[in-house]
Amino acid sequence: MSKSCFVSWSGGKDSCLAFYKAIEQGYDPKKLLTMFSIEHAISSAHRLQESILKAQASAIGIEHSSGKALFDDYEAVFVSNLKRFKEQGIDYGIFGDIDLEEHKQWEENVCEQASMRAVLPLWHSNRKVIVSKFLSLGFKAKIIVVNTTMINVKYLGQDLSDALIKEIEEHGADACGENGEYHTVVYDGPLFQKPVELKYGNKVIPVGEKWAQIEVSIR
Repeated sequence: MSKSCFVSWSGGKDSCLAFYKAIEQGYDPKKLLTMFSIEHAISSAHRLQESILKAQASAIGIEHSSGKALFDDYEAVFVSNLKRFKEQGIDYGIFGDIDLEEHKQWEENVCEQASMRAVLPLWHSNRKVIVSKFLSLGFKAKIIVVNTTMINVKYLGQDLSDALIKEIEEHGADACGENGEYHTVVYDGPLFQKPVELKYGNKVIPVGEKWAQIEVSIR
């Protein structure tokens, strides 16, 4: 039986590892789907330019689709993309959430609206084990956004590593960043046919009252 699926793709480590584990579980990813803010022209999850998400998809060798929505239209636009995928023979959606029940419920709901099934390969896995597994497989990612109320801006631009994760934990933050401590961009690993050539700014850019980021662009 075909298990064609799309992957809800943030460009970061959790969606990437969910993609990898979905393949291990027999799913056949056909597309990546990323939602973008019309107001800001960046991805809703990790504040990335569309060109970066498309470069990741190209390096993996998979089609990338973009959903562009205002805040109030987010769910409707997401579902409209899923219905289009369903017409193309895709029956499953892969999501990278770990243990936030409200996220799981939302994902199951939007998939149900498109007569699809939500699959969460990382669900109820140990958070630290997830990031350790990601690194041990050979994936590479940089921290590009931080919640400044949770961790220091010094982590912006740093590559994820076991040593860095230990340091983040020692400062009282979650190793996996599941509480919103940080977001990443993945640029290489076993899913990739070639690395994604990215360049990173040195300037810390404040975002609202508690977020900060660095600029990321295609090299």
